[in-house]
Amino acid sequence: MNSIGGVKYFFEAIKNDEVARYSVELSIVSFNSRVETIANFASVDYQSVTMLNASGVTSMGAGVERALALLEERKNKYSRKGVDYYQPWLVLMSDGEPTDAIDDVVSKVNALSRNKKLTVFSVAIGDDANISELKKFSSLKDNLVLKVKSPEDFQEFFEWLSQSVSVASQSVPGDKPSLPPVPSVIEITL
Repeated sequence: MNSIGGVKYFFEAIKNDEVARYSVELSIVSFNSRVETIANFASVDYQSVTMLNASGVTSMGAGVERALALLEERKNKYSRKGVDYYQPWLVLMSDGEPTDAIDDVVSKVNALSRNKKLTVFSVAIGDDANISELKKFSSLKDNLVLKVKSPEDFQEFFEWLSQSVSVASQSVPGDKPSLPPVPSVIEITL
């Protein structure tokens, strides 16, 4: 199972959960040699899964900046319409080796996390992933970083993520939901 199969499974799991299907909106930003918005915020019913390939450099700072800008735009849209929204999640999947500056965006992410306006799940990809760089973004307790042990385990990771999203979508906006236990195929690094 590769990452595209895992993402496809995640989309299907969200579609199969009646609450999450109508309350979760997703956006996908890739950051290689260039930053690209693969999918703008929308329900999974209005998106398709595209191939995600790692190549070139890792423009992590610019990629997270783009994700935060898209998120802010979406939150502003909801606010203008008087719609409550759940605390947004950012799932950052990378080898953790940024090739651009990240200090400013790390400060933004940390401020949002401290103010309970964002939860960041940092996910290390690859055996040589730079955990210390990914920890800078994590808003989990003790700046935990999740690591999928092998490419074949992406499906189980995305299954856990979809279960977590389902739990969050059934909570009251502003509450902090209890997530399901992390499966054994996901390594937790301190």
